[in-house]
Amino acid sequence: MNYNESHYEFLNSFSNIPEELVQELLNITEFKTIKEGTQLVKLGEVPSKVYMLVSGMLRCFLITESGKEFNKSFYLPISFAGPVAALIQKKPSLFVFESLSDCEVYEIDYYKLMALCNKNESLNMLYSKVLETVYMAYEKRLVELISLNATDRYLQLKKQVPGVDELIPQYHIASYLGITPVQLSRIRKKLE
Repeated sequence: MNYNESHYEFLNSFSNIPEELVQELLNITEFKTIKEGTQLVKLGEVPSKVYMLVSGMLRCFLITESGKEFNKSFYLPISFAGPVAALIQKKPSLFVFESLSDCEVYEIDYYKLMALCNKNESLNMLYSKVLETVYMAYEKRLVELISLNATDRYLQLKKQVPGVDELIPQYHIASYLGITPVQLSRIRKKLE
């Protein structure tokens, strides 16, 4: 498989990866084009893959027993996505990962990745750095939910995702902010 030099540079932004290790990673990776609306991870599925998003947009959400969806995260290129707790515990995912647009991803076999990490210190360092980054993003999101009002959360999202209003349907944005689409409309009008 051929890979893009900028994707290699992205990995190296976490930790230096020797060129020969890239080939080992590519051996457990599949490059895929995903259509809009595809669920990469389904609710209740025991996952075995993680994803490096290189184009498009993904969302992660949970569904209540009554069928209501709550968006947890949006993913933009280049980023990693996957149900970390479900993978580590080998349990069904509480979250759904779905493409909001056509996407290109590297699909990585998580358990083969772990086997490689156990044999290779540089890869283990990369994995640790990626987990740290994922955790820091989760913590930042949690702080925003607790400490910011809906208007400030919306303004923060607009900073994080330029053009968010054109990229993501209003009802998904509202769900992510923890408000109704009507409340989001009011916030937008107030900010005009």
